[in-house]
Formats: sequence, C-alpha cells, structure tokens
Amino acid sequence: MRVQSENKIKTFVIPHLSVGKRGKKSNICLVNVFLLILKRLKTGTQWRELSTREYFEETVPWQTIYYYFNKWSKDGSFLNVWKQLLMMNKHLLDLSTAQFDGSHTPCKRGGESVVYQGRKSCKTSNSLILCDNNGLPLVVGKPQSGNNNDLYNINKIFDEMITFLEEDSITMDGVFMNADAGFDSKSFKRNCDSKGIELNVKENPRSRKGTNPTTPFFDDQLYNENRYKIERTNAWMDAYKGILIRFEKLTITWWNMLWLSVIAIFLKKLKC
Repeated sequence: MRVQSENKIKTFVIPHLSVGKRGKKSNICLVNVFLLILKRLKTGTQWRELSTREYFEETVPWQTIYYYFNKWSKDGSFLNVWKQLLMMNKHLLDLSTAQFDGSHTPCKRGGESVVYQGRKSCKTSNSLILCDNNGLPLVVGKPQSGNNNDLYNINKIFDEMITFLEEDSITMDGVFMNADAGFDSKSFKRNCDSKGIELNVKENPRSRKGTNPTTPFFDDQLYNENRYKIERTNAWMDAYKGILIRFEKLTITWWNMLWLSVIAIFLKKLKC
C-alpha cells in the first residue's frame, strides 16, 4: 500500500530531510523510508510490524525505519519539510477566514505531556490546530498535558504558532478566526487584537455568566457557516490511525507524528 506518490516525495520532501555528513554514505532509498513512515502513520501498526520487504529488495530491519523517524523528528527535518511546502504553495491557502480548535488524544503508554483527564476517563494530550478556510491545517501547537483546558498557556503557544507562520511570510493580520466557547478569554482576545486577528469566539456562559462579554460583537452566521471546516480537518487527521491513540512517549516524537499527518494531507492536495 503506497500512501503517497513517489514523485511527490522526491520533489517536496526528500530535499529537506537531513542526511549524515560523516562516515560511510548510506545507499538506502530515503523515498521508501519516508513511505514506510507514512504507512506506520496511516495504518497505526507497530513499528516492528512494518513489512519492509514490500519496499526494499535487500533486507532492511524495522529499526532502521524508526531510526530515521526518530532522527528527523528530533533534528527538525519534518518541520522543515512543512515550512518549505507552505512557502512553495502559499497560493493554495484561503485566509478569508481561519478556524482554531484543540484536540485531545488518548495516551496508552504514558510519557511526556500526558496526564489523566476525567472527562475522557483516560490519560490524554492536548494539541491546538489552526487551519485555513478550506480546512487545510496550517500549524499544530506543541502538545500539552490533557488535564488542562484549551486556555492553559494559550497565549504562549498561540504566539509560537503565529511566529511559525510568519517565518514563511504568512500573516494572519486582518483574518477572522472562528473559535468555540472554550477559547472565550479576555486575555486571548487581547492577544489576537495585538496581531490584527479578529477573534470570532462564542461566548462561554460558564465563564462570563452572561455579563461583560469578551466580544461585544459575535458573527453567528460566519461561525455556523465555517465551523464545520475544522471538524472536517480533524476527520482528515483521524484517517491516520497512528495519531488516533498516542503511543509515542516523547513530546517531540508525538508532535512530529502530528506534523506528518499535516504534511500527508497537504501532499494529497498537490498535483505533481
């Protein structure tokens, strides 16, 4: 099962992955290595169950595939791939509006940024996602422990997300951004205002108690007509079984699994 075309991988991915600069040069095909990493992401199978025989004539152990995944996660290669994809294909983005949401993922093995959450009745991690008006994911916030609500550390994480986009010359200035009632916060609204972002957030009656609303004007029609797009984005990401349940113990490797799903979704939109 090939989850992406080899031509797309060669054009948009391989040039931006790190390669060793010392020692004997490896002859392993990095295109097939990346395809096997995507297969792990798509199927959710264990690393040790990856069938490398389908991709290599010679014997390649599964540990080699995991070595490259771990290496590219920790040296920022996957993030570099995503930055280059965005930079080269900004014309595909629609920032007439944007959608913002958080997503909790059950964690079965524990690890960093993992804490028990009563609402899910299990240990979870929480990640924030920002997508454009077409539902294309733009940036994923660094995962946090799932016992905190979406507003925990929101300004710091959101600043990092916007900085990530600005490094690719993508500005959110003047963009209407929809968010659900979980993001109803005066502090977050002020942060968005400072960046020129018009936060269109539903009032949270539990926190505002019906008085002194965070947003004096809420465009209900804009919210209702576009809110489904972030839910569709979550469904696209959930199609990759490797991120439905978190098994990665390190925050950095789990975060890069999420980035890989974003890369895979975007590659499908490209014609090559």
